Amino acid sequence: MTSPSAPVPQNRLLGILFMCLAASIFPVMNGLVQVLSPRYATEQLVWVRTASHLVFVLALFMPRYGGGILHSAKLPWQIARSVILTGSTLCFFTGVKHLPLANAAAISFMAPFIVTVLAWPILGERFGMRRLAAVIVGFIGVLVVIRPGTDVFHWASLFILASAFFYAVYQICTRKVAGHDTPETSAVYSALVGTLIALPLAYPVWKPFESALDAAVMCGLGILGAFGHYFVARAMTYAPASVVAPFHYWQIVGSVIVGYLITHKLPDGYTWLGAAIIVSAGIYIVWRETKVKRGVATQVD
Repeated sequence: MTSPSAPVPQNRLLGILFMCLAASIFPVMNGLVQVLSPRYATEQLVWVRTASHLVFVLALFMPRYGGGILHSAKLPWQIARSVILTGSTLCFFTGVKHLPLANAAAISFMAPFIVTVLAWPILGERFGMRRLAAVIVGFIGVLVVIRPGTDVFHWASLFILASAFFYAVYQICTRKVAGHDTPETSAVYSALVGTLIALPLAYPVWKPFESALDAAVMCGLGILGAFGHYFVARAMTYAPASVVAPFHYWQIVGSVIVGYLITHKLPDGYTWLGAAIIVSAGIYIVWRETKVKRGVATQVD
């Protein structure tokens, strides 16, 4: 089941569609985290989000695949994915407690650019000076949002930036297992190890749920996360990481909407400017990718 007899056909448009679906789900999950954060510790939120993710995907896939869902042809990479994703989630949930969703989303946009840089040494997806310039421009956009050295700088921005780095490495690992393990196996492993890691962190700060609604919403984090990361795994199966990763920036739309519903505030001008710079750099990377002929591995841009 986890070692397909034939490689999954590459379909870049389908990969982009799955990444956009994932990027539409994550802002809703992050908004719910922001609502729950004042009442519950980050470690508790992370564990319930991860554990409910695990229970959901096992219930969804095990009737069809049985215990074979846990068989992986790339087990070390699957374990690494789960550990790294847990680190990304901890950092993001910590940062989003203190930042507007749109700001957090804009900073997290650094992840696709980190993927672009790391995809060469790890995946062999090469790039040239023009794409490197786009990565630098994207980082400048992040600096516009964060504005280090000014009164508006918030330390929580550094947690979102760390989360973006972890998430980029997670996407690289996901691409590494794509074609060897099915997206269903990857969806299970993305939560399995993380659930075990987060448990001892959550236990000392555990607080009983204040209401049945809180319990349902917190478990809903896992279901949303499960769908989101399943779509990420699908995206990485159909297209190279450097192609689909920039569509992570689609989150800005949902983040602005969800953030406004929570706080009734829109992002400031600097956040819009920084996000525009980052998105433009991401679009440029995708445009350059379309100029590279398929199958010409030595051609870079």
